[in-house]
Amino acid sequence: MRRREFIAGLGVAVAMPLASQGQQVERVRRVGVLMSSAANDREAAPRIAAFKRGLEQSGWSEGRNIRIDIRWAAGDLDVNSRKYAAELVALAPDVLLATAGPTVAALQAETRTLPIVFAHAVDPVGSGFVASLARPNSNATGFTLFEFSIGAKWLELLRECVPNVRRVAVLRDPTSAAGIGQFAAIQAVASSFGVELSTINVRNPDEIDAVAAFARSANGGLVVPASPPALLHREQIIGLAARHSLPAIYFERLLVTEGGLMSYGPDLVDQYRRAAHYVDRILKGEKPADLPVQAPTKYQLVINLKTAKALGLTVPPALLARADEVIE
Repeated sequence: MRRREFIAGLGVAVAMPLASQGQQVERVRRVGVLMSSAANDREAAPRIAAFKRGLEQSGWSEGRNIRIDIRWAAGDLDVNSRKYAAELVALAPDVLLATAGPTVAALQAETRTLPIVFAHAVDPVGSGFVASLARPNSNATGFTLFEFSIGAKWLELLRECVPNVRRVAVLRDPTSAAGIGQFAAIQAVASSFGVELSTINVRNPDEIDAVAAFARSANGGLVVPASPPALLHREQIIGLAARHSLPAIYFERLLVTEGGLMSYGPDLVDQYRRAAHYVDRILKGEKPADLPVQAPTKYQLVINLKTAKALGLTVPPALLARADEVIE
């Protein structure tokens, strides 16, 4: 049924939809997103696209029933995370999406009531974001970056790629629970691979320069576990590995696309797609406290053959065959 509206001053009657007669206008819900990267980061676009696709698959469409506000905290991550967390919380969104640990911490410092979904937190229990993985009992839930046991896999893959590696330096943040957990997993298997371990801190550039002293002895390699400082100082780390001909395995594909030798870690694009489904469930009435924190389901092995060639390495064919991506 339609009604006729008389437009004053024109004397024209036009047909108008009867929106007021029982027809409800769909409410637009609001999602705030706090990214730890920069807007022009080449890894950011596919992650945000996956998040939006996940929402669309659940019936949410920008401009129709959902609005997404994004802030980018790259640069001084701690300072920017706090600044933009305050901005987003002030918008009173229905749900917040966080990325890495610093963004989750910043959002929880601003609100303990608005729901938060994190796409990849290294140690959500140790960081205090949730009470437990099975029962978060918090305003936050989401997805872990990986389980600490992946540390053993990093060492295994490095030795498979470079069998003569006998000394391995682990570049870690010793102040975080995640850094301790990842190193413990590597320690547990080092002797079985015949590897002597040492550690190099990554909190600041001066500490990272210790890679040069480590490289003075032969048969060395690097393992770079996940940490915000490792991401922040990745250009320095990758440059030192290249300069001193040290094969290195990293926790994330990004470091391999920027010149690192190899990485093994979760498919972070898939993590954002899965995070969208948690956002959907919360928008439809579920509570973060009742949604268990989940581990990744897809992992990627990425190898940079250009870097291997520069290091004088021949990557074993069996390892290449298992790679999810080979950069040439």
